[in-house]
Amino acid sequence: MTLISMLLALIIERLAVRSDAWQASRYASAYVRFTARSGLSKLAANSLGWYLWLILPGAVVALLLHLADSHLLSLVVNTLVLLVGLGCWHYRQLYKQYLNAMDRGDEEAAFIAMQQIRTDMGSNKEQHSYGQLLVWLNFRYYAAVVFWFLLLGAFGVITYALVRHLQEAVAEDDAASYTACSNSKAVPCVAHWANWFPARLFGLGFALVGHFSRASTALLGYFLDFTADNEQVVVDVATAAEPLPADSLNTLEDTSYMVQLAKRNMLFFLAFTAILTLSGWLG
Repeated sequence: MTLISMLLALIIERLAVRSDAWQASRYASAYVRFTARSGLSKLAANSLGWYLWLILPGAVVALLLHLADSHLLSLVVNTLVLLVGLGCWHYRQLYKQYLNAMDRGDEEAAFIAMQQIRTDMGSNKEQHSYGQLLVWLNFRYYAAVVFWFLLLGAFGVITYALVRHLQEAVAEDDAASYTACSNSKAVPCVAHWANWFPARLFGLGFALVGHFSRASTALLGYFLDFTADNEQVVVDVATAAEPLPADSLNTLEDTSYMVQLAKRNMLFFLAFTAILTLSGWLG
């Protein structure tokens, strides 16, 4: 069921999702607004209660699926939850704007589109190239989501998507989105640990589908580093796995090669998941 849900969600997200209704941020924002005008605001305002508030939506869905005890319902719900967690239509539209701008030679419009992606996802690494930024975006909206789905099912996807939304709100200093119901100081810490192991696991994938010796050397330098910024980890390992000339940075070659690397990595882990499923290690 896990593999089927993953395949269905990834195929549908790629071919059929064409609106903001399939983005997790829409529902995370609704949860934040509901909290602000309900009794949940007291729970969220408490330093310890905030963590319970954070896992509450995922826990409710997981409990309902457990009580329903239906394989078909679980398949449908898991697929829909994963589809929403993967949804990044907003970013795909900005990436399309970038590609169109580059095709017509409008570097200023291309720069604006990529800066909008950088701002919206809360990346403060201005030194990272367009391709490196897209690798980090792919990690946050595909790789990490799939990791938490494999580990904790719908609960993992919902909780991670909520953390991701809050992190973007904090990075943008969007007070209306988070101060009423979240501990803004805790968000970066929770996001760091939510990405820590997935960043290194998928870094290993970059090594296996790219330049192994360079990428593995870069990865080993971070493997037991618990404080390194996860965006830097993903970008450094990916760059080592797909080295490009300095003069190709922020060009179509840069973005194309990095996006293809990220896609190869996802295909590798899908194949690995299929092997685990067929061998009985994964349900």
